Amino acid sequence: MESQKSSTESFPLCPSSKVTNVTIGIMKLIIGLGNPEEKYKNNRHNVGYIVVDELLTRVLPPGVIVRKTITFMNESGAYVKKLVEQYRINPSDLWVIHDDLDIPLGSYKIQKGKGPKLHNGVNSIERLLGTDDFWRVRIGVDDRGPDNRIPGEEYVLQDFSEVEKENLRPVIKKVADELLNAK
Repeated sequence: MESQKSSTESFPLCPSSKVTNVTIGIMKLIIGLGNPEEKYKNNRHNVGYIVVDELLTRVLPPGVIVRKTITFMNESGAYVKKLVEQYRINPSDLWVIHDDLDIPLGSYKIQKGKGPKLHNGVNSIERLLGTDDFWRVRIGVDDRGPDNRIPGEEYVLQDFSEVEKENLRPVIKKVADELLNAK
């Protein structure tokens, strides 16, 4: 019987991804959810993309893959499933970054198998992977006051205000730090 060597491959860089010293079978896949068109760039729903942009400014540890979805939020599962299969990732090595209206702006939670009450992007991933056994990086985006309770599906498609962006910056940096140091 032949001994198998672990292969290390370099994959080409693209604007929404970065891979360094990938050893097939031993990886962490970090995916930021959002909507791909330019008009959504600063929406609350695209906070997953914003975290990925921060991660891509850093030196990634070996075996870490960082991507942005290329589908609209509610259809995220198809792209995530494709990447999980392509890189042979165990769901427990998948980290999905997304907006969360159950968490106030300026806060976040990193939890395995637990998510918001309602998030169509995360639901799509769970449905197509057939499991909820993956990490959720839940970034709080709710800054609505009691007099501004517009429906969530409208609110997440609005841009962050300048004050909200300022409040979010340290959270984005802290989340990126934690993701790169998490085992």
